[in-house]
Amino acid sequence: MSKLWGGRFTKDTNKLVEQETASISFDQKLANEDIQGSIAHVKMLSTTGTVSEEEALTIIDGLKSVQKKLEQGALTYSIEHEDIHMNIEKFLIDEIGPLGGKLHTGRSRNDQVATDMHLYLKKHTEEIIELVHATQSAILKISSDHVDTILPGYTHLQRAQPISFAHHLLAYFWMLQRDKERFIDSLKRTSGSPLGAGALAGTTFPINRHQVADELGFDYVYPNSMDAVSDRDFILEFMSAASIMMMHISRLSEELVIWSSQEFQFIELDDSFCTGSSIMPQKKNPDVPELLRAKTGRVYGNLIGLLTVLKGLPLAYNKDMQEDKEGMFDTVETLEASLMMLAPMIETMNVKKENMKQAVSEDYSNATDIADYLVTKGVPFRQSHEIIGKIVLYGIDNGKYLLDLSIEEYKKFSDFFEEDIYDVLAPEQVVANRRSYGGTSQDQVREQLKLAKKTLSS
Repeated sequence: MSKLWGGRFTKDTNKLVEQETASISFDQKLANEDIQGSIAHVKMLSTTGTVSEEEALTIIDGLKSVQKKLEQGALTYSIEHEDIHMNIEKFLIDEIGPLGGKLHTGRSRNDQVATDMHLYLKKHTEEIIELVHATQSAILKISSDHVDTILPGYTHLQRAQPISFAHHLLAYFWMLQRDKERFIDSLKRTSGSPLGAGALAGTTFPINRHQVADELGFDYVYPNSMDAVSDRDFILEFMSAASIMMMHISRLSEELVIWSSQEFQFIELDDSFCTGSSIMPQKKNPDVPELLRAKTGRVYGNLIGLLTVLKGLPLAYNKDMQEDKEGMFDTVETLEASLMMLAPMIETMNVKKENMKQAVSEDYSNATDIADYLVTKGVPFRQSHEIIGKIVLYGIDNGKYLLDLSIEEYKKFSDFFEEDIYDVLAPEQVVANRRSYGGTSQDQVREQLKLAKKTLSS
C-alpha cells in the first residue's frame, strides 16, 4: 500500500529507513491528543466554509468512532503509516471513506505534532502539579506530629546543631513549593496553539487559528508560523523543572536511606516500600528511595539529550525533532510514578523519636550555644569560639560530652561559666533558643507550619 504522501516518489521506502524514521512505536501515546486536535480543526474548517457542515459532522463522527476503538484497545497501528497522525487519518478513511482525506486540509504534520505535544504536556503538567500538592500534604501531615521531635542537624554529614524534625522535613515542603511554582509558570508557555501554522509558512485556506485555540483550551496562538512548528522550549522548560524536582526528591530519598540504616535508626520505612534479600534473610532494603535517587539520572539525561538535539537546528522543522518525544514521555512517566510512591512512603514511615533524642544527647552539637552563652557574658565571639574548641577537645580526650562536664571543669577554661550553663546545653533548650524567623525553635516551626498550610490551601 502506498504512503499517504507517496505521489512524488517512484520507489518504495527502504525497509530499514522505514523502520528508523517511523515514530508510531512511541508517538501512539499522543492518540487522544491527535483526535482532540483533529476534531477542533474540522469544526473550524466547517465554520470557515472550507468543508461543508455535513462533511464536518461525518468526519467528527468518524473521529469519535476511532476514539471509541482507541479506548477499547481495538486499534492496530502500522509502521507503514509512520506516525500517529497518519495512522489516525488512515483509521478515519477506513471509517468514512475518501472524505477522511479532507481532515488534513489547512494543516501539516509539523503543526499537528506540535499541537499534540502541547496538549499532552499541558494535561500532564497539571496532573504533576496535583501530585506535588499531595506530596506536600504528606510532609505537612507528618511534620505537624513532630514539632517537638529533636534530631541532629548536619553539615558536611557531620553533626552540627540539634533541630526539630518537623523543621527538617519542612525544608522539602518549600523545595517542592518552588518546583510546583515552576511547573505552574511553565504552563504559560505550554498553553500556546501552533495549529494552523502549516509546515512552516501558514496556509492559503481561510482558517481561524484563534477558534481552534479556544476550542482546545489554549490561552494564545503562536504569532509566528515558523516559531510555532520549531519551538520545543516548552518541553525543555518542563524537563528543566522536572530535573530540579527530581534532584530534590533524590536528596530526600538519600536521607531516608541514611536515616533507615542500622547506624542511624532514625526512621523505619513501611514494609510495603521495602524489599528483602535473596540470600540474607535479615535484610530490609530501602529500594524505593534508592530507585527514586537513581531515576534522577534518566530525567537529567532526557533534558541534556533534547538540548543537544536542538542546539544546531536551522528553522523550521527537521526530522531531528522526532527525538523530542521519547524523552518527554519518559520524564512525565518517571515524575508521576516517583511522586505517587513518595507521598505514601513519607506518610507511613515510623519515626523513632527516642533514637533521635539519644543521638543529640551523645554529641557536641550544642557547642555553639556555649559560645553564644559566653558572648552574653561579654566575651568576644572569636575568643569564646576558641575556648569552646578547647573544651570540646578536652571532652573528646576524656570521653565526656558537654553536659557531662562539671562546673569546675568548665571554670578551668573560663571564669564566666556558671551553673546556668546546663540549662543552655539541654537539647530542648538549644532548639527552643533558635527563635529567629525561619529558625528551628518550636514556636517558629509552628508559625512555619501555619504558613505552609496557608500556602498549600491557596
